[in-house]
Amino acid sequence: MAISLPNALLPLKTEIFPSNTRLAVTPVGRSDSLNILSTTRNFTAPRVLSKTSEPLSSMIIELAKDQKNENLEQDDDQTERQIADVWREIHGEDDWVGLLDPMDPILRSELIRYGEMAQACYDAFDFDPYSKYCGSCRFSRRKFLDSLGMSNLGYDVTRYLYATSNINLPNFFKKSRWPKVWSRNANWIGYVAVSNDETSKRLGRRDITIAWRGTVTRLEWITDLMDFLKPVSSLKIPCPDRTVKVEYGFLDLYTDKDDSCRFCKFSAREQILSEVKRLLDLYQNEEISITITGHSLGAALAILSAFDIAETGLHVLRDSRAVPVSVLSFAGPRVGNVRFKERIESLGVKVLRVVNVHDMVPKSPGLLFNEHVPVKVMKLAEGLPWSYSHVGVELALDHNNSPFLKETGDPVGAHNLEAHLHLLDGYHGKGHRFVLSSGRDPALVNKGSDFLKDHYLVPPYWRQDENKGLVRGHDGRWMQAERSKLDDHPSDMHHHLRQLGLAA
Repeated sequence: MAISLPNALLPLKTEIFPSNTRLAVTPVGRSDSLNILSTTRNFTAPRVLSKTSEPLSSMIIELAKDQKNENLEQDDDQTERQIADVWREIHGEDDWVGLLDPMDPILRSELIRYGEMAQACYDAFDFDPYSKYCGSCRFSRRKFLDSLGMSNLGYDVTRYLYATSNINLPNFFKKSRWPKVWSRNANWIGYVAVSNDETSKRLGRRDITIAWRGTVTRLEWITDLMDFLKPVSSLKIPCPDRTVKVEYGFLDLYTDKDDSCRFCKFSAREQILSEVKRLLDLYQNEEISITITGHSLGAALAILSAFDIAETGLHVLRDSRAVPVSVLSFAGPRVGNVRFKERIESLGVKVLRVVNVHDMVPKSPGLLFNEHVPVKVMKLAEGLPWSYSHVGVELALDHNNSPFLKETGDPVGAHNLEAHLHLLDGYHGKGHRFVLSSGRDPALVNKGSDFLKDHYLVPPYWRQDENKGLVRGHDGRWMQAERSKLDDHPSDMHHHLRQLGLAA
């Protein structure tokens, strides 16, 4: 994709931080041709300023001064702390007490890192109905992180996750218009990854991460929810308490399968449990963590899968050690009732929910009966099929605090994951100034939205495939490029399912 940008944008980018600042940012990605908006690690920004850029960059220069004089003093006090020494605290061992206000810099960094792993699900997904691969991942599993410019993440993707589209969430699934497609009944919904040796040493443990895909711009999937609570045990999740209930649409998506489809002949639940079992067996002699992340509907699935892992006892190793299970979610809806909240917290699952206070999704379902209603009222309403309660700890952000973002009531912008990561980057605690802390490019907000203020001259919805995925063949004709064979399920999956008692 060839994009011509105004010259004023160049000095705007280089003047965000002083020349002696070392930037630590995640690359935009090789598939993003707007490389002018990306930064590289340890890049020293030249102090170049043209006359045309002075009015545009003045506010950003002031923010950089604020960063020096005010907020980063808190971060400097904690530069000696290493993630390997405090990872249990960062993953909720003490329910994040004292880490959110003021914002702990290591926690902020880790939240952004896992948020980017969830964002990768969007960046890699084929949403184009004119593509015969619509509904699949655009990259092979082994080249997944490299293709997204995330090779420095230090993880290996070990498994792709699929779900059947034959359920009542039509706005979550995408289908191709082609008569011959990769699958008629499946959609790619995420992946499982594990930290490599070098990263595990830095993190202080072997980290198994599950990343769930959500929705991108459309929010109509909320109306597709049946908004009806159903016992988790009704679909064979082994919970002894039938009063523990979750929203039926989430439960259906997590447990449904289609024997006629090679990608979803196993449910998402079976795919995750068997892969986590395999990885736990492989690394059982090490320190291990299980971290689950997701945005929007993917955040709900993250909480549900974390509950399942703990409820089945999968996280308990042969030597009786319990592997910590944590959920770091973004913009997620409520998942279940009060009994579900009590049950998942009693199982030791730690949940930190990052939300934008202007986003409508975290307020659904359960608009009438939820955790904000007096306890006595909720006690009376607990038997109703639309009485919901959030779980875990909430980190509430406000997009009105960012000087980069438009003052708009657009519900799509308020729900956007890149906007959440931008807000995290500038959040230092309640009452503190919004100051970017890591150098993460604000232009990423407009990758899939129109949320940045116009005077920054960043085009809305700028991320797209070059030539919309078409390549020119040897005969000069334009056509869709063929992709390598898609992974379905590993050959040893039945073995791990049998060990879990999930297959004959």
